[in-house]
Parts: sequence; structure tokens; C-alpha cells
Amino acid sequence: MEYIVSARKYRPLTFDSVVGQSSLTSTLKNSVKTGKLAHAYLFCGPRGVGKTTCARIFAKVINCTNPTGDGDACGECESCQAFNEQRSFNIFELDAASNNGVEHIKTLMEQTRIPPQVGKYKVFIIDEVHMLSTAAFNAFLKTLEEPPSYVIFILATTEKHKLLPTIISRCQIYDFERMTVPNIVNHLKMVADKEGITYEEEALNVIAEKADGGMRDALSVFDQVASFCQGNITYDKVIEDLNVLASDTYFQIVDLSLQNNVYDIMVLVNQTLAKGFDGGQLVNGLSAHLRNIMMAKDQRTVGMLQASAAQKEKYVAQAQKCSPTFIYKALKILNSCDVNYRQSSNKRLLVELTLIEVAQITQPEEPGSGRRPNMLKTLFKIFMKHRQSGTEMPAEKKQISVTAQPNVTTNVSAPVSQQPSSNATNVASNLKTEKPATVQSANNIDVVKETPNPKPQSPQSVNFTKIATGSGFSLNGLKKSGQNQPTTQAAENIVDEDEKFTDEQLLQEWFAMCNRMPEKFTAMASRLRNLLPVITEFPKVELVFTNQMFHDEVSIIRSRIQATLRNCLHNKNIVLEFRIAKPSIKPILSQRERFEKIKAENGALKELFETLGMTIVT
Repeated sequence: MEYIVSARKYRPLTFDSVVGQSSLTSTLKNSVKTGKLAHAYLFCGPRGVGKTTCARIFAKVINCTNPTGDGDACGECESCQAFNEQRSFNIFELDAASNNGVEHIKTLMEQTRIPPQVGKYKVFIIDEVHMLSTAAFNAFLKTLEEPPSYVIFILATTEKHKLLPTIISRCQIYDFERMTVPNIVNHLKMVADKEGITYEEEALNVIAEKADGGMRDALSVFDQVASFCQGNITYDKVIEDLNVLASDTYFQIVDLSLQNNVYDIMVLVNQTLAKGFDGGQLVNGLSAHLRNIMMAKDQRTVGMLQASAAQKEKYVAQAQKCSPTFIYKALKILNSCDVNYRQSSNKRLLVELTLIEVAQITQPEEPGSGRRPNMLKTLFKIFMKHRQSGTEMPAEKKQISVTAQPNVTTNVSAPVSQQPSSNATNVASNLKTEKPATVQSANNIDVVKETPNPKPQSPQSVNFTKIATGSGFSLNGLKKSGQNQPTTQAAENIVDEDEKFTDEQLLQEWFAMCNRMPEKFTAMASRLRNLLPVITEFPKVELVFTNQMFHDEVSIIRSRIQATLRNCLHNKNIVLEFRIAKPSIKPILSQRERFEKIKAENGALKELFETLGMTIVT
């Protein structure tokens, strides 16, 4: 017996057997029952959802001499028998992908002049109609608008936007939907039962997801898997045959991320990539997995999961472990990775860094962890407490054990006490002002090195001028310290909304803002780095432009720049002013005049010329 693929063997022959398009088939059946038929129909939608199938069923029904009461064909009359045996002269199919010239349309138009010999209508089904040439469309327009009473056109396309508006306006439009996973799974169960194939529902669910909403694709994959599994379709064999990443991998990654277990995640990523999977596929799959977890957080959205019952239970169980904050932040990080994946030159590193960020979302913020500058705040509090009390810091507090990132350097400038101490390791009393003390953070904070001949300063001159941490945080607020304030408030009252700032701090935050600007402002950020803002009359900040065009371009985001500076410099009164520099006309000097000018400005050069009696010859 000749083998027929499932997509052809189980092609629907009635409207009731069409899967997933109940609203469209009901509309077509009602139009047949009432006799209200249009002269042209446009069936559009993705591939493999039943456009051509519905067109054939519709053509069969409208030519049936004894239709049933619910709008289906009887299947017994001469017209139905001719259709089933593929010998009907009332139904013409044209593949516009290969017959897209104007001569093919003219031949089709000549067929419309001959009325049907059996049945009521001549039906012309044009598949992939968007492939017709412009000349063919123009030759088709007049006949499409006013065909003979016995002619009905059914146009099918997967890309409706490529059709001429004049074609679309002459047709009744039916938009076919993608198949849902449950609909595909139910249809595959029916096919498997008829073929005598055993299956696991999880395996059919993987096939349905692989089909991406197309029933024809699902049946093609089903035939492939059935051959590989030899009549017993299991989940493991389907994963192996289709080279699909198992959902258990995503469950493991999420569980390890909740445990902040970065190293096991890296091992799992290495095993996944070693199997031939793409890093982008892993990121996209994990994003879809987290989206399903988000849907499983609420009973109202669990039904939106296109998964089997067993899978839904696993999603619900893991959703109970994940907080909404973790899900939202992880989705944002993964989406950013997906956007930058194609442009990345080291795709594997990008994927690994992304998963490391996801694994650190729930990590507790420990002092000195590199995520917050708590280590310096702690050091500052200890220093202020013992400075005001006049006591020496305990030995166990002279070194603070942290887990900060390596190569993190912090510059601290602070006064010494009025009474010098003989202990060289006393951080609280021997911080020097001539040279900034350096605290290097690795596993411990080493003792600050002492410089000779310290100069006493006022206790009110405590100044933590510049703090650079590996994670990019800055403590510009650690600039003020009131001597008369209580010890417990020494570090809490550092930041003020009307805090003063210097030109150096202004430039530091200016360049930081330019580096943080979104990608769409890359060109503008590069030009803004060349403009140096200055403090004119505190807290007014002036920015001088060289041309009017750039001035107008930056003026659009002026309020955003001003708000950023206010936030970063902790001063809500900052006013950002723009000014266009006046062009200066410089005289054009000759070579002799330029040399004379240089000689006049350089006394040594002038003396050399006079001593040697040199002259310039031009």
C-alpha cells in the first residue's frame, strides 16, 4: 500500500473536522445556509492553519446538490463524488507562486466565461496570491470586481500586507488563527490512535510547541518522530530526535539561581552548549520559562500556559519559590541579553554574564560585597565614633573582613587627631592629609600607611573626597561631618538635598551621565563629553555650545539632564543653562609673522637669535 503522509491522509473533509477555526467555519456554514455568498473571499493567516483546506471544503459545499441542514456537503451527490475523486471541473486551483505572470491570469479569466455544467458555481482558488506580479494584479482587478454570477474567487495568502489595497477592498477577509498547543495535541492524539501508535502526552506537547501554531508542521514532525521511535513516542526520544532543550534544564537553572549557585549554573551551561545548542536558544528558552512561571503565580493566568497538566503543576510549584521581583528582574536581564546577542563578538561570555546576573538577584547585600559601598560607611562610622570620643580603635576593628571585588581602590582623605599617637596602625588617629591614604580591598582592609610630619587640622575638615568602587557606586555624600552632631548620626546625616559641589564633582558626574545614556543617544553622548559644564553662580551650571543645531538637539532632553545632575549631586536647586559661544575671528598670519610672535613670547629664543646674529630669509 502506498504510504501517505499524515498531513494529506488526515486532511479535513468537512467544516466540523477543521481544527482551531470554529468561528470562521461557523461563518462560512451560515453563509451557505442563508445563500448569502460573496463573489470573492480572502483567506489569510500563517502557514499550515487550514486556509486552502477550508477553501476546498467551501467550494465542495456550495456545489453540493443536497447540502445538510447545518451547512455541510452530503458527500453522496455527483458533485461531491467528483470532488472526492479529484475530477471536478467546477473547482480550479492556481499556484500563484509558480504561475504569477499576466498570461496565466488571462488564461484563468477565459475560464470564467464558461458556465458550470454540473453544480451551481465555478470556484477559482488562487493560493499564495501575494506572489502575483503587478501586471497580473492589474489584469485581475476588473474581473475580480464584477465576475459572472456563477464565479466565486477564493484567494489564500500568508502575507496579506503584500497585496494591493484595491485587491483587498474587493474581498471578504477571513483571518485564520494559529493553532493552540492543546488543539494540536488533541489532533495528534486522534492521529496516533488511528495509526496504532503509543505516546506520552509530554512528547506530543513538545511536538506541538515545535510546530509553532501550524497543524501541517505538527503532523510532519509527528511522522518524523514516529519513524524514529518505531511506534512508541516517548518524551526522551522526542527531545533527542528534534534536538530540543529539555524543560528540566530551565527548571534547574531557576532553582540554582534562587540558591545563588553560580558555579553549578556555569557547569550546566557548558553541558548545554556542548550538546550543540545555541546560547541564544538557551536565553530565549529561559525567558519563555520565566514567563510561564509568572503566569503560574496567579490562578487567573494559569490557564494561559500552553502546557500539559503535569507541566503546569511543575510551573506552579516553582512559581511558589520565586518572588515577583526575581521574575521581573530576570526577564529584564534576559531581554537585554537577547537584544545584544547578535551584536556581541563573544556570545558565550554574554550568556554566562547574563546568567550570573540572574543568579545574584536574590543574593543578600553583605557589607563590602561590591554591590553597595557599605564597607566605607562602616569604616567612616567607626572613625567618627572613636575620633569624637578620643579613644583608640580596638584591634579587631582595624581590619574589616569583606568579600569585595578585587582591585578596588578607595582614596580617603581625613584629618589627624590633635594628639599624635605612637601606634602606627591606629587608623582613627593617623590618617594623613598631605597624601591621601589608600585602602586596598581584597580579603581584608590593610592598615593605612603613615607619612611623616603630619599637620594637624580642624576636626571639621573631614572630607572623603573621591571613592571609586568596582561596581560603579560613588559616595559623594560622604563630604560633610558635623562635629557637634551625636555619634550615632555621624554617618546618617551625610547626604543633603542642598549639598554643595565643586567643578571636579560636576565633571565627574557629567562624564558618568554621558556613559549611562541609552544606546539611541550614543552619538549625542559622544559630543556631550566634549562640552565641559562650569559653575557660573552656584548652583547655576552653564553649558556652552559651538553651534545652534546641537544646542537645539540637546534642548529637547534638557530637563532630563538637569534632573540627573540634581539627583547625582544631591542638590535640588541646580539650574542648567545653555549658551551659544560667539564666533571669534582670528587674523591670518604669515609664516614670518607667526615666527615673530613665537619669538616675542619666548625670551630664550629671542636671546639666541640676538647672540648668534641670526636673521630670517624668506
